[in-house]
Amino acid sequence: MLRKLSGDPDCKNGTCPILWGTEDTQNHAVQGYVITDPERLSQLDLPEGETAVMVPSAVLEEDFRAHC
Repeated sequence: MLRKLSGDPDCKNGTCPILWGTEDTQNHAVQGYVITDPERLSQLDLPEGETAVMVPSAVLEEDFRAHC
């Protein structure tokens, strides 16, 4: 079960980047914009089965402030 921890405060349509927590609190899921730029992807050296997404700093900062 995922629970919403924080989202983009500038979101206008409800389907913006979000940080989700898991029931065991050991993992997080990040909803964001898929990185498709080949140059950026090559810098990440992602293994098969992984992808990367971009999220606004505010999404992570909101959750960080809530836990500090």
